[in-house]
Amino acid sequence: MTRTYLMIGLPFLALACAPVQSDEEFVTDGPPVRVAGEAESCISITRIRTSRVHDDRTIDFEMNGGKVYRNTLPAKCPRLGFEEAFTYETSLSRLCNTDIIYVLETVGGDLRRGAGCGLGDFIPVEYVEDEQE
Repeated sequence: MTRTYLMIGLPFLALACAPVQSDEEFVTDGPPVRVAGEAESCISITRIRTSRVHDDRTIDFEMNGGKVYRNTLPAKCPRLGFEEAFTYETSLSRLCNTDIIYVLETVGGDLRRGAGCGLGDFIPVEYVEDEQE
């Protein structure tokens, strides 16, 4: 059985955003996005370039090639938005909506695995420019 671990560092994850809506376009405190296709149940781990945690429920997975998937967790994940870091284990080469992520908490300078939270569907999105003048 192969286990894959992904740790997301704090410097890359400093945005705030609301969950994806099915409307064509909307604006939040974080980067505004437009839904760009049908939701997918899984994404390829080897294609993930980086991940950005926006709050306790929202993670953007930026893929090689520029595609972005927004995952809105079904429930808030305690401390995810504060720590902005998570890990997971999988025996597959894909991350799926049936998988569990674990918040990585910093305690006394050490990392420890915190709350486990289920993922939602992966929705392809495009970042849109802020049209304020």
